[in-house]
Amino acid sequence: MKKSKWKFLSTLLLSVVLLAACSYGGESTTTSGEKEDGSSSASGPKKGGKVSIPIVADPTFNPWHPNAYAESNVINRVLFSGLTQPGKDLAPSPDLATKWEASEDGLEWTFYLRDDVLWHDGEKFTAEDVAYTFNEIALNKELGANNASYFQKVKEVQVVDDFTVKFMMESPVAALPAYLSFNTEIVPKHIFEGNDPWELTSFNKKTPVGTGSFKLKSYTSGQSVVLERNDDYYGETALLDEVEYKVLADANTHVAQILSGELSIFALDDLAALDRIEKAKGVTVEGRETTRFFWLIVNQQVEKYQDVRVRQALLHAIDRQNIIDTVLKGYGTIADAGIAPALEEYYTDDVTRYEYDPERAKELLAEAGWKDTDGDGIVDKDGEPFKIDFEIGIQGDLEAVSQMVQQYLVKVGLDVKLNAMEWNTMIQDVVVNRDYEMSLNWWRYPADPDLSAYMHSNSIKGMNIPAYQNAELDKLLDAGAQASDVEERKGIYLNAQKLMADELPYMFLWYPQEAQVRVDKLKGVPELSFGDALHYIHEWYIEE
Repeated sequence: MKKSKWKFLSTLLLSVVLLAACSYGGESTTTSGEKEDGSSSASGPKKGGKVSIPIVADPTFNPWHPNAYAESNVINRVLFSGLTQPGKDLAPSPDLATKWEASEDGLEWTFYLRDDVLWHDGEKFTAEDVAYTFNEIALNKELGANNASYFQKVKEVQVVDDFTVKFMMESPVAALPAYLSFNTEIVPKHIFEGNDPWELTSFNKKTPVGTGSFKLKSYTSGQSVVLERNDDYYGETALLDEVEYKVLADANTHVAQILSGELSIFALDDLAALDRIEKAKGVTVEGRETTRFFWLIVNQQVEKYQDVRVRQALLHAIDRQNIIDTVLKGYGTIADAGIAPALEEYYTDDVTRYEYDPERAKELLAEAGWKDTDGDGIVDKDGEPFKIDFEIGIQGDLEAVSQMVQQYLVKVGLDVKLNAMEWNTMIQDVVVNRDYEMSLNWWRYPADPDLSAYMHSNSIKGMNIPAYQNAELDKLLDAGAQASDVEERKGIYLNAQKLMADELPYMFLWYPQEAQVRVDKLKGVPELSFGDALHYIHEWYIEE
């Protein structure tokens, strides 16, 4: 079968010209510094020591599990490996796959795998593990696997030989190598086969087996996860002895422990303590751009939220710039669509804008039939007051932000009850069960403008949590996913962003800039966002 320019075009697309204003770049120049006897040279990085990283809740050691989100991702990226990983320029780069190519029609992607990879239990990694992970878990619609929405156009994964697989596509997907780098790691067939992947507690909650540069040493629920160096790792052996993840729900504790040296690195989610950290000795704060947007969502299976005027009113009611200036300390810019400025080639701000305008919010609510007919300060329709149950998870500054959003919405006549809950409880209620009315959170996505997983009507049982459906947007997202020409994709995603801004599948809040905090003695961390830098944790080291 003929091979085409797909491989090269997709790599070009996904590098996204990348972030000229974001200080990304610079290939790491660290090396292991080891002598032939395994010791470290005086001039090179020292081997040994550990880093400590906070997580807000107990993790799930299965990247595909419906409950595996932020608290799990930062561990699973270290325990497990994907076919690809984000390169230091964010373009997909080799990991378990050494290279890949697409057929001329884009309907077959061939991935060539490493032949020197062992699972943490000593079993050999093969193409069977890849086929099992996708065919039995990711592509099994009955399971509702996390991130399965990325692979709706994949029909099946075929084993060609022990170290070659083919992804058979229903239609072309230019972003496939990028999707394979983002929370879609491979799990071991020899452990999962014959078991319900969500009920396999011995793996998901106790003893995971991956292929990553660190393996599980110990796990104490509610306290910590400790990983130790995997000396059989297929890449460069890690320099650190251990990586400790401390379960710390309170963001104030994160700050206190980074200042005391008990923590090593994290993305600061609550920026209230930013000034205090910046003034401290031995700690550095670096700004990092990310492909991420914060959102307010309403459940569009509820009739009153199907009226776009209501969604537009909610966004006009919120002073987003004030939240950015006060809570976020300037680490963000207002969002009116889903494609972040980090994707410089595709982003546009030439869309409908929603300035802070409470009076316009009231006008839109009135146009939709919501007026304060009894003078109690709450708008109503057909005798029913506009009440909102607002459910959020406690993490970082989400609660502080949500309290401000609540106050803004009350000012335009809405009766808003805020319910802040433990993070994993929120995941179960909002993400898994879809038992919610309004919520506030964020999405972070691969370095590609294809947002089908979050907004396409086919993804309602996946990551399209607001249950938004629009045939016109579906058509644009399908066209963008299939296009292989960069200029063609630009035009498609320009129109998609305009439609997103008009229709508000999400009420887009802001594009955050990550405030990455780390102790100065931690070296070898590439100039990437914290989540992406974890793919290179084997290069990190401690300089005393």
